[in-house]
Amino acid sequence: MAALVAAAEHELGQRGSVGVGIPGAESQASGLVKNANSTWLIGRPLRQDLQAALRRDVRLANDANCFALSEASDGAAAGAAVVFGVILGTGVGGGIVANGRLLAGANGIGGEWGHNRLPGDEAAWPACYCGRRGCAETFLSGPGLQRDHVAATGDDLAATEIAIRAAAGDAACEATLRRYEARLARALAVVINIVDPDAIVLGGGLSNLDRLYAAVPRLWGEHVFSDHVATRLLKNRHGDSSGVRGAARLW
Repeated sequence: MAALVAAAEHELGQRGSVGVGIPGAESQASGLVKNANSTWLIGRPLRQDLQAALRRDVRLANDANCFALSEASDGAAAGAAVVFGVILGTGVGGGIVANGRLLAGANGIGGEWGHNRLPGDEAAWPACYCGRRGCAETFLSGPGLQRDHVAATGDDLAATEIAIRAAAGDAACEATLRRYEARLARALAVVINIVDPDAIVLGGGLSNLDRLYAAVPRLWGEHVFSDHVATRLLKNRHGDSSGVRGAARLW
């Protein structure tokens, strides 16, 4: 990482500020990384090590927080007062931006909806790396979608292949995606009931399932404590670059 910064600064001919997005967060008690699904980071002084290597202050934040900040600033939700940014990838994360300000929270875990138990009834509650069972992440991440399809059909297919086959008329793959959409709707309805955001922006690999943007808002209404749901569900504008853009904005 230090070599990448050095190469960029050499090319630009100037010294820059450095922001870093990571899976997990920095403990406000110890300064060490916690809650990372990239578990080798847990308990490590990443920011301190980077500051020593780069010889400057480094700002570090959860990758979903960085994503939310990017999409609220000049992305899909630009102009919205309250934005909830969602990562649906190898893990499930979230970040909250209100009036242009990132809300990290008193414990540095603002927006961590992925490690609440998935609302509703399920036949089984998978174990999560965090030590709990039935976290939303175990159902709504890419590996979670893949696991659910294996459990239902015995076929081990990647999420992209499931989507392709569903579009081609495969009934089993279609059923898997419908279960996924219903679960995502229930989980996001809890977020709406608590945060009541103007917009929810999806990122991560599963955000490329275009069918989500019509299906999920159609389903979440019955779980939201309101006679009408004005919250918009949006696809990210900056793609895989959004987290990096948000990290730069930490300064």
